[in-house]
Amino acid sequence: MAAKKPIDFSRLLTVGEVAHRSGVAISTIHFYEAKGLIAGTRNAGNQRRFPSTVLRYVAIIKVAQRTGIPLEEIKEALSRYPAGSRLTAAQWRALSSRWRKSLDERIQRLTRLRDELDGCIGCGCLSLKDCPLRNPMDALGAQGPGPRILERPGKMLDRDAVRHPRASQDQPEPAAPGMPG
Repeated sequence: MAAKKPIDFSRLLTVGEVAHRSGVAISTIHFYEAKGLIAGTRNAGNQRRFPSTVLRYVAIIKVAQRTGIPLEEIKEALSRYPAGSRLTAAQWRALSSRWRKSLDERIQRLTRLRDELDGCIGCGCLSLKDCPLRNPMDALGAQGPGPRILERPGKMLDRDAVRHPRASQDQPEPAAPGMPG
């Protein structure tokens, strides 16, 4: 069995080479191009060709998608740089730091969902034992539709306080880090 010839990255790559090297389907490469996330050119035979830098863009897109960043947000972030440019390590840090706040908020929402989904979520069904404590008479319904407890902004819910509200009221609120308690 003959070894595959390595790709010459100094020339333009075919869509098949990009797909093979990046680990995505050819249709995905076409989709990214149609959405304006990557750019290719056409040769004299009307075949798509891509610079090797497109491999980094596809990798960035895949990583961002895995973390839940919408394609439109990815496109907006990549549009800050000239199409097809080689992103430096500093540019990549700047790009990824823009997503940090959004990722932190998403992590907080997912953690809240994981930790609170088995109890009252403020949806108004009032079918669980802790609903009367957390959402008496569906009071949260006045705030709007949906699971109000899961959709609230701010810090995570203290599950012990919900399960044992009287016990938690007797304990003082912990001081913020660096502040005297």
